[in-house]
Amino acid sequence: MNWNILLFQVFPYVALALLVVVSFQRMRGKPFSVSSLSSQLLERKLLYFGSVPFHWGVLIILLGHLLALLLPQGLLLWNAVPMRLFVLEITGLALALWTLGGLLVLLYRRLSNRRILAVTRPTDVIVLLLLLVSILTGILTAVMYRYGSYWFPSVFTPYLWSIFTLRPRPELVADLPFWIQLHVFNFWLLLAVFPFTRLIHIITVPLGYLWRPWQIVIWVRKHRRLQPVSPAAQPYPTPASAKPRAALQDKGGSYGSD
Repeated sequence: MNWNILLFQVFPYVALALLVVVSFQRMRGKPFSVSSLSSQLLERKLLYFGSVPFHWGVLIILLGHLLALLLPQGLLLWNAVPMRLFVLEITGLALALWTLGGLLVLLYRRLSNRRILAVTRPTDVIVLLLLLVSILTGILTAVMYRYGSYWFPSVFTPYLWSIFTLRPRPELVADLPFWIQLHVFNFWLLLAVFPFTRLIHIITVPLGYLWRPWQIVIWVRKHRRLQPVSPAAQPYPTPASAKPRAALQDKGGSYGSD
């Protein structure tokens, strides 16, 4: 067994197994831990400037990769016109740089703020570093080996489908340059550590809202006045020597609890 088979045939199945088994076990055994565990209350300004470009950039880039995986022929038809190919490549590179800027802000915020650093776990830093490697290698691939959107459907789409259909073809990535191989291996590594980190909140969709019972919330905005009640209406008689004091009764009735 050589390194190519180990890294691009064996390890992908290890990563997929960890992704499925650990994610399911964590959602069933520790459902509260399956969340983003936001640190917004500790710091907001840098979080905004880092989170918005990072999340939107990653989302659009992943959708582009998914499009190349599901509709490779459509992507090749789009790239058949040089101008459209240039527009797609420039857009992808700009999105990667935008995402990189947001990630660097999040990494700086995580390591420089004492309050956030106090609640930071090792997995938080590890996943940010892996994402940094993924984005940097993607940018290097786009700059050094041009028109990735053109050869992706011809190389990576068959490779990924061979993994998913249990007919692996690691030879498709055996002769690729080092930075591209690192980009691919880092993808599988991210999948392997995914269920152990707070990134798992990506797959938690609140489907329970579709069938949970309706809740009615009533806000009481009008202040109710307390009216005096005659001594005869008091539940306990007062001594004759004591001066009668008017009891207070809420004329509005009782409140319900939810």
